[in-house]
Amino acid sequence: HAVTFAAGMACEGLKPFCCIYSTFMQRGYDQVVHDVAIQNLPVRMILDRAGVVGNDGPTHHGCYDLAYLGCIPNLTIMSPSDEIELRNMVATCAGFDDGPTVLRYPRGVGYGAEKLQNLFGYDLEDGEIPTKGVPLEIGKGRIIRRPGGVHALGEDIAANGSSDSKLGSGGRGAKREDRVAILSLGTRLSESLIAANEVEEMDPDIAVTVADARFMKPLDVDLIRELAKDNGIIITVEEGSIGGFGDHVLHFLSLDGALDNGDLKFRPMVLPDAYFEAATQYEQYEMAGLNSHHIRGTVLRLAEKVEVPELAELEK
Repeated sequence: HAVTFAAGMACEGLKPFCCIYSTFMQRGYDQVVHDVAIQNLPVRMILDRAGVVGNDGPTHHGCYDLAYLGCIPNLTIMSPSDEIELRNMVATCAGFDDGPTVLRYPRGVGYGAEKLQNLFGYDLEDGEIPTKGVPLEIGKGRIIRRPGGVHALGEDIAANGSSDSKLGSGGRGAKREDRVAILSLGTRLSESLIAANEVEEMDPDIAVTVADARFMKPLDVDLIRELAKDNGIIITVEEGSIGGFGDHVLHFLSLDGALDNGDLKFRPMVLPDAYFEAATQYEQYEMAGLNSHHIRGTVLRLAEKVEVPELAELEK
């Protein structure tokens, strides 16, 4: 009823924000399709508790929205990586009147100014987080980290996430197979950055680029093409089930011919095909295999820097 009511408000020229838990939007699926998407109405669907939610348990995890909404035409779908991006995306939804938007965001708290500057590379005026969001360009992601760290971009990231420099670090990534791109959508960007730092500390040859997709629909195809052109490995990371962001990226790479030559390895990291009982969010990320050491391990395995034992060897 809330989704249909919001559609009616949009028909009358209002700007409805329909705020529902990700898991409960499943109950309004028909309304999203028939009452909003088919009519291309500017309803702003704000999905709280996207991803794992800790002690609320399996009925409240927002694991499936990227998969069940990603197949619907006319939707613009975005997911913030931090509190600054959340503000920016709320402003983006508010200013977008050309169709329905979906903003999925997690349960939890922000990172704080210090971590945003040190890990994400933000250049915050007076060290303070902006109180007002800036609308983002629809369907455009951003590169957060080049080889050598976030500050190897040549300039800090502004509060709108913009930076055009492509500076790298030394002789890293001399071989294509040693160049890795981690493409994150949403909350796992911080863990991706930690993993990238750890990998480069462990191995002097591997060069890791980390990008924030921001949008699942529309995909930033220019960014994906750049990552596919410059790297031998692409890893997508998302806090959602199979059928979501990683599958959209893989579908595009396949249709675009990026996989035809066999010189690009691709791995999606998603929530497993299982229900998570009550636990802390960290414990659930551990069970899901989406913390920094899991991402680090995936990078090292694909770069063939570690030996992976055969199942038969483990059973001996």
